[in-house]
Amino acid sequence: MDLKEKNIVVTGGGQGLGLAMALEFAKAGANLSLIDINEVPLKEAVSQCEALGVKATSYICNVSKEDEVIAVFDEIEKDHELIHGLINNAGILRDGLLIKVKDGEIQKRMSLGEWQAVIDVNLTGVFLCGREAATKMIENQVPGCIINISSISKSGNAGQTNYSAAKAGVSAMATVWAKELARYGIRSAAIAPGFIATEMVAGMKPEALEKMSSGIPLKRLGEPSEVAHAARFIMENDYLSGRVVELDAALRL
Repeated sequence: MDLKEKNIVVTGGGQGLGLAMALEFAKAGANLSLIDINEVPLKEAVSQCEALGVKATSYICNVSKEDEVIAVFDEIEKDHELIHGLINNAGILRDGLLIKVKDGEIQKRMSLGEWQAVIDVNLTGVFLCGREAATKMIENQVPGCIINISSISKSGNAGQTNYSAAKAGVSAMATVWAKELARYGIRSAAIAPGFIATEMVAGMKPEALEKMSSGIPLKRLGEPSEVAHAARFIMENDYLSGRVVELDAALRL
């Protein structure tokens, strides 16, 4: 796909990996439709994209709410006419052990609320946005590409029952969609990043960061720009579909 003047939708586009990917696509000449739940960083992200000479629009939406997702994709279509690509990036964390035990006594269990909050945003949100984007592409007969942002945790990471389950799910959905949607000229893939130096990670204690980095074969965290580069490669390569690109510096959980 030639990205120039194509409209790419990015969920969680106000900061972190979402912003990095939006800027990478803006540099390639793509127009951006940025979805987030936080208005202030979202507006700043739009300004940064516009500074690169492209059209960028912002949309406040809780991706776990079906009515909001349907409405926002209708609005995006109205503003941009066509949708050529979607990056399903929005996600949250509610980490914790399934069962926490101390001195033989159960101290805490992962609550249904902690499970459901992550599944709602990280899995159901991806399903809803993917469905709406694919619907618009098919209705308008537009070949397109959907990228789901998974995680190294898809293989199972202690303390992340909810997050690991969701990220395994979005990887599987990317493969399923690639098979189902190919007949309409729509590709689908996923990226499974390892430990990336986002704002959230950067806020960790130095000793925790050092411990995290030391376990990575390349001995460093990944940069958001490196994930963005992978997303651009997938979007531009019209023969890449149905695969999960593992971007983890050979860590592998």
